[in-house]
Amino acid sequence: MDMTSDQKKSCSFEETQKKTCWPEFVGLSITQAVPSILKDMPNAEIEVLALGSPMTHDFRPNRVRIFVDTVAQTPMVG
Repeated sequence: MDMTSDQKKSCSFEETQKKTCWPEFVGLSITQAVPSILKDMPNAEIEVLALGSPMTHDFRPNRVRIFVDTVAQTPMVG
C-alpha cells in the first residue's frame, strides 16, 4: 500500500527529528517490523490491527499502529 500525500507530509525522516513512520516495512512481516520500530522508538506501544478494523482517532505520541491484511495460516475451529 502506498502512502497518501498527507501521510508523507506527516512523516519525519530528518536526523534531527524523531521518526514517525516506517514506509520501508510495507510488505514485511510483523516479526521483521516490530524490532526495527522499537530500535527507532524504544518507548513505542505497538498495536497490530487488521486492516479496516475500528479504532479510536485520538493521538498518542507513543502509539504505533501496524495494519495487516493477510491470512498467514489456515483458519480452523479449535
